[in-house]
Amino acid sequence: MELTLERVGKVVGPETHLYPLDLRLAPGAVTVLLGATQAGKTTLMRLMAGLDKPTHGQVHVDRKNVTGMPVRKRNVAMVYQQFINYPSMSVYDNIASPLKLRREKNIAGRVQELAAKLHIEPFLSRLPAELSGGQQQRVALARALAKAAPLMLLDEPLVNLDYKLREELRDELTQLFAAGDSTVVYATTEPTEALLLGGYTAVMDAGEVLQYGPTAEVFHRPRSIRVARAFSDPPMNLLAGNAGPTGVSLPAGVQFTVTLPPTHGATLTLGVRASALHLQSRPGDVALPGTVELAEISGSDTFVHVQTPVGELVAQLTGVHFFDLGAPLTLYLSPGQVYVFDADGELLVAPGKELT
Repeated sequence: MELTLERVGKVVGPETHLYPLDLRLAPGAVTVLLGATQAGKTTLMRLMAGLDKPTHGQVHVDRKNVTGMPVRKRNVAMVYQQFINYPSMSVYDNIASPLKLRREKNIAGRVQELAAKLHIEPFLSRLPAELSGGQQQRVALARALAKAAPLMLLDEPLVNLDYKLREELRDELTQLFAAGDSTVVYATTEPTEALLLGGYTAVMDAGEVLQYGPTAEVFHRPRSIRVARAFSDPPMNLLAGNAGPTGVSLPAGVQFTVTLPPTHGATLTLGVRASALHLQSRPGDVALPGTVELAEISGSDTFVHVQTPVGELVAQLTGVHFFDLGAPLTLYLSPGQVYVFDADGELLVAPGKELT
C-alpha cells in the first residue's frame, strides 16, 4: 500500500493536535513514529486509519483520495496500547477470525505459527479474560498479523509487556514484518526500539513531524537539536560553545577541532551522545575532568552523570561500574564524534562528515 498525506492537520477546539504535514510512507516497509507522549503519534495514526477525519489536508491510498472514508471501508489492522480482543471467543478463535473471513485453507497451521512466535501457544483454548494483560496484548498482535492487511498500525503495542518479553518480541516482529507485504506504521517513545525495527523513522514532537527518512540516516544525521534529543536515550548532551579559529571553543579553554561550514554564526551548540564518552584516553581525545554526581545501572550498561567545567555530561558505559559520589572522574571524547548545531538549533556538523 502506498500511503500519502498531503498537508494533513488536526485541530480540536482551540488546540492543535497535529500541525499540517506532508508524508509519503515507503510501501511495504516499516515506518516508526518516534516521539514522547503527546507528540501526536496516536492522532496521526487515527487519521491514517480513518478513525478520525483531518481538519484540513488529504489522505491518499494508492493515489486515491480516501479522506473521510470510514475505517470499516478500509482494509486496516490496528493494535492499541490497550489490547482489544473478542471477550466471548477463545484465543484460538480470536486469532483465526480474520483467517476465516478470508476462507484460508490452513487456518490451524497459521494460528499455531503465530501463537508460537508470540509465546501464547499454551493459552489457545482460554478466553482473553483468563490471561494477563501482556498475554492479551500478544493475542491482539497475533490477530492483527493474521489479518495481513495492506496497512498495519501498531500504537506502542509492547508498552504493557515485561522487559524480557519486549526484547524477544521486537526481534520476532522485525522478522514477521519483513516476511509480510504490509506497510507497517509503529509508534514508540523509545529510540532503541526504532533502531531495532529499522526501516524508516518519522521523529515527532508537539504535533510536528520534524524529520522523516531511513532510520539509520535520521539517527546519524539529525537535522536539528529537537530531532537529536528525541532520537537519543539518554538525551544527547548539549554544551554551549562558540566558533573558534579551529572549531568549537567551550568554557575552561576546552577546544574541539572540527571543520565548520563557511556560513555559521559565532554561537554554537556541541552535541555529544552518551555512548561516545569513555574512560580510557585514545589518540586525539579531548579530556573532560569532573566529579561523579550520580551513577545508574540499567541492564548491562552504567549511566554516570559527571559535572565538568563545560557542563554536566551523561556517559553510557558498557558493563556494570561502581562510582563513589563526588569522586573525581575524567571522561574522554574524540572530536570526530561530536555534533555541532548553529544558534537556531540546525545541524552544521555530524560525526564523520561536515555539512555544506
